Amino acid sequence: MSSIWLAPAKINLFLHINNKRKDGYHSLQTIFQLLDYYDELKLSITNNGVIKRISGNEDVEQDQDLIVQAAKALQQHTGTTLGANLSIVKNIPMGGGLGGGSSDAATTLVALNQLWDTKLTQVQLMKLGLSLGADVPVFIFAKSAWAEGMGEILSTVKTPNHYFLVVFINQHTSTKEIFSHYALTVSKPQGKIASFSELVNTHNDCLQAAITSEAEIGVALEHLDTCANHIGQARMSGTGSCVFNEFLTEKDALAAAKKVPKKWMSFVSRAINTSPIHSWAVAKR
Repeated sequence: MSSIWLAPAKINLFLHINNKRKDGYHSLQTIFQLLDYYDELKLSITNNGVIKRISGNEDVEQDQDLIVQAAKALQQHTGTTLGANLSIVKNIPMGGGLGGGSSDAATTLVALNQLWDTKLTQVQLMKLGLSLGADVPVFIFAKSAWAEGMGEILSTVKTPNHYFLVVFINQHTSTKEIFSHYALTVSKPQGKIASFSELVNTHNDCLQAAITSEAEIGVALEHLDTCANHIGQARMSGTGSCVFNEFLTEKDALAAAKKVPKKWMSFVSRAINTSPIHSWAVAKR
C-alpha cells in the first residue's frame, strides 16, 4: 500500500543577513512564502527495515538524496524496524532557491512519522529536520512564516493570495558559496513583523553576490521588471537562482509568463498560507 504526498515550493519575499555567528552560520530574517507548486512523493512501507529510493532524482546518489537521508534520520532517531520505498517526481527546480530538496525532506519526515506511527510531535520533527538543512523546519511548520535565527525560529504570517511568476535561469547557485562571497551584504535586524503589510524593505542581501557569480540572474530580473501589471520590483528567492514577480491576478501573471524567453524555465503559482500537510501538523502538536 502506497500513499502520495505533496511537497510545496517556497520563495523568500525578502532575505536580510544580520550577522555571521560564531559557529560559522549566519543569522537572518526572512518571510517564507509557500506556493501551490509541488514535488510529488510516493511512499510505501516495508517490513525489512530497508530504505530505498526506487525512482526519481536519478542524478543524485542515493546516500546524498535528502529524502533518503530524512527517512534514515527518522528511522535512527525512533528506532523503528520498518523500512520504506521512496519515489519522487521533481517539478521544483534544484538549486534555484525554492527549497525543493528541503521540502521533500520535510514531507518525507512528516509522512513516515505517520505511516510508521513513530509519534514524534511537530516540534520534535522540526528539530530533527534542522539537522538536514536550515529550510527544512519551515516546511514541517507547514505555514508561510516570518523566520529568524538560521531560519528555524518561525512565526505565522498571513500573506495575500497573490500570484507569482517564477523564472529559473537553468543555472544552479551554491548556497555555501553565496554565503561566503565577498559581495554578500548585511542588514540591521528589523523588529517583529505582525503582518506583511508592514514590510517595507524587500531587499535580498544575497542578490549582489548571486549576480556576481551568475550575471544572468540580473538579466532575468531586468526582464521581469518590464512585465505589465506586476506589484513592486522583481526579486530573487533565497540564494538564487530563481527570480519572481508578484501579481494581483492569475490572468496578469499568465500574460507575463508568455513573454518569458524560451531559454528559461518558468511557472505561475499562487501564494498559500498553509501546506497540504498542515492538517496533520496541527493535530500532532
